[in-house]
Amino acid sequence: MKRMGLLVLSCIVLLGPGGHAAAQVAGSTTLGVTVEELKAVAIGWSAKRQILGKTVYNEKNARVGRIDDIIVTPERAVSYVIIGAGGFVGLGRHDVAIPINQLQEQDGKYVLSGATKEAIKALPKFEYAKK
Repeated sequence: MKRMGLLVLSCIVLLGPGGHAAAQVAGSTTLGVTVEELKAVAIGWSAKRQILGKTVYNEKNARVGRIDDIIVTPERAVSYVIIGAGGFVGLGRHDVAIPINQLQEQDGKYVLSGATKEAIKALPKFEYAKK
């Protein structure tokens, strides 16, 4: 907690007179965050630390996959998690999109009720759109 306070304090010291981080300006838009936004960022939720790479289990506590990504819609809503199942060192891997409301957090674990490795592999494979 002391380290977090030091980080926040260090960031506040770097702020300019308008309450925004001293940053380059493109046109009339100030880059960076305000002091209040910085506080929210410092205590906010981190997808990298709290969900990405975590194992997904079924209700019988059997491992069924791993959370590899989250999908945010253009409306800025977290809508899907990408779960990778099977494979070894990336070979034979099967990624699927699961609606976020089907995934539950229980006792520090992510649970996908009714899932099995076979059921995950039977779902359509998720592939990112090509540009």
